[in-house]
Amino acid sequence: MNAQTYLAYDYPLLSVFWSMLWFFLWIMWFILLFRVVVDIFRDHEMSGWGKAGWLVFVIVLPFLGVFVYVIARGKNMGHREIAQARAQQEAFDSYVRETARSGGGSSSVDDLAKLSEMRSRGDITDDDYRRAKELVLSGSGASDRAGGVGSSANHL
Repeated sequence: MNAQTYLAYDYPLLSVFWSMLWFFLWIMWFILLFRVVVDIFRDHEMSGWGKAGWLVFVIVLPFLGVFVYVIARGKNMGHREIAQARAQQEAFDSYVRETARSGGGSSSVDDLAKLSEMRSRGDITDDDYRRAKELVLSGSGASDRAGGVGSSANHL
């Protein structure tokens, strides 16, 4: 049992800070490396040979390749990332708009609002409003008919 045993109090505080610093720098390096590789593939203006060349440079000589890439093309990395984020947001907004539009007509809240508006204009009586409201809330109201709120009120 000649081997020395190191306990927690044998590891000085400054060494802990240096170890943490190196650990976080190592993580930051991998994040930067992956961002560069993603940016190489994201750039639509670069040719396939250019992408292959940069990728080989970054893989064969990672430190030098990443630093040269950041110096040479780093200015537009942010612009490409912002453009992709905007494109994703526009695609999501478009999807939401299409889904909301094709949701099978108006919702019961919209039907109730239209009925309330018709009642306040005097187009339907309070009794007609009550019956139409019951139909809408039961699920067999104006949203199920093609004619909308006005046709359901006229059928009552």
